[in-house]
Amino acid sequence: MTYTDLPLINACLNAACTVLLLLGWNFIRTGRRDAHRSCMIGALCTSSAFLACYLYYHWRMQQDHGAAHTKFVDPAWFRPIYLAILFTHLIGAIAIVPLVLLTVSRAAKENFPAHKAVARWTLPIWLYVSVTGVVIYLLLYQVFPQADRKSTRLNSSH
Repeated sequence: MTYTDLPLINACLNAACTVLLLLGWNFIRTGRRDAHRSCMIGALCTSSAFLACYLYYHWRMQQDHGAAHTKFVDPAWFRPIYLAILFTHLIGAIAIVPLVLLTVSRAAKENFPAHKAVARWTLPIWLYVSVTGVVIYLLLYQVFPQADRKSTRLNSSH
């Protein structure tokens, strides 16, 4: 395995996080607190592993290719759509870190009313970031694979 395998691993981590978030949400709605807690800890761990792999991958891309990201070029007609998805994903990804930390800290302190209040915002944003992470991978590496990764420059992600 090399760092070039990390985009697929990151997509799998995002997909796993999505499943764990949905299971955790279902468990808390049906009163299964322990199962909810386990799923949410799992989602936190998969997201943390994603972040570590993501940062390492982009660091290596910068080292090896002079650019940290692969530029989405072809097809040109789809590029604005891709960039819109990427932009909203990145805004959500930036917002989700403090929201998750706040949500987890409130749960750890067993302040469940405050936990629930912030979790109502955290869950949909976290889900959006996880799902669009998979979508971005599929678009960039499977649906519209970009031809020459070595010569590409900034303006995309994953």
